[in-house]
Amino acid sequence: MKVFHNYSELAACLGQEVAVTDWITVTQQRIDQFAQATDDHQWIHTDPVRAARGPFGTTVAHGYLTLSLLAPFFEQAFTIEGARMAVNYGLDRVRFPAPVAVGSRVRARLTLHAIEPVAPDGVQMTWDVTVEREGGDKPVCVARSLARSYGAPP
Repeated sequence: MKVFHNYSELAACLGQEVAVTDWITVTQQRIDQFAQATDDHQWIHTDPVRAARGPFGTTVAHGYLTLSLLAPFFEQAFTIEGARMAVNYGLDRVRFPAPVAVGSRVRARLTLHAIEPVAPDGVQMTWDVTVEREGGDKPVCVARSLARSYGAPP
């Protein structure tokens, strides 16, 4: 995990890859729990028998499940000492170029695209996030994520 002591240290990383996260395994249990939480029970995600005859030969994670993994990826990637709060501010762009087959391991690469002050004592960070599948030849998710942090020293 990368530790920043203030927002100036973070800003010095503008345009750089700041972190590569640990791998997370996408299990059928995780997919099923996501389906239950979101009421998205499409067979390609939740029916291993039918999915085996489908286009990917197995069940695949929901795109939004893959996107939701950004939360734990950010959690393990870096911390800003002294920050009292961080919030997800949204997304500018999201694409899912490749599927995440059940049993796959995924990780994220985070590059700081922009950082700007936010009153009264925070910053808004724009992150380019690429989620890759172990052994895959293209990303499974590419997103521009916006986050805000408040309270750390400038």
